[in-house]
Amino acid sequence: MQKREKSFGIQMLSVQPDTKPKGCAGCSRKIKDRYLLKALDKYWHEDCLKCACCDCRLGEVGSTLYTKANLILCRRDYLRLFGVTGNCAACSKLIPAFEMVMRAKENVYHLDCFACQLCNQRFCVGDKFFLKNNMILCQTDYEEGLMKEGYAPQVR
Repeated sequence: MQKREKSFGIQMLSVQPDTKPKGCAGCSRKIKDRYLLKALDKYWHEDCLKCACCDCRLGEVGSTLYTKANLILCRRDYLRLFGVTGNCAACSKLIPAFEMVMRAKENVYHLDCFACQLCNQRFCVGDKFFLKNNMILCQTDYEEGLMKEGYAPQVR
C-alpha cells in the first residue's frame, strides 16, 4: 500500500554569483535573491514556498513541509486537516491533532486535564503518577486508597 502523505525537508541555499539563476517553482520567475529554498526537488523564492492554508513562509517555520492532495502545508495545518483526533479521557472533549497531549497506557489527555482526579494536583514532567481503575492519581491519593483497601503499597 502506498502512503499518500509525506513530509519533506527544506534547505536554504545561498545563491552563487557565478551560476545561472534558477527558476522558482512557485512563481516561475528567475531567483535573483541572495538565498533560495530547495524543497520537493525544486527551487523557490523564500516568499513563494508557503503553506496553502495559512500562507506562512515554510522556510521560516521549520525545516519540514507536508504534502497531501496536491497541497503544500505547514505541520500545524497538515495535522489540523489530516491528523487523527481523539477525545480526552478526563473531560471527554475533542483533542485537536496538533495539540500536545499526555498519555497513560491507552488514554490520552489534554495537558490541563492531566491531574490527580481526586485532589486535582497537576503533574509536571517526571512526576510520579498512578493509574488505578482508569483514574489518574497522585502518590498520596493512591497510597491512601491502598490503605483503605487493606494493604500497603510496596516501597522499594
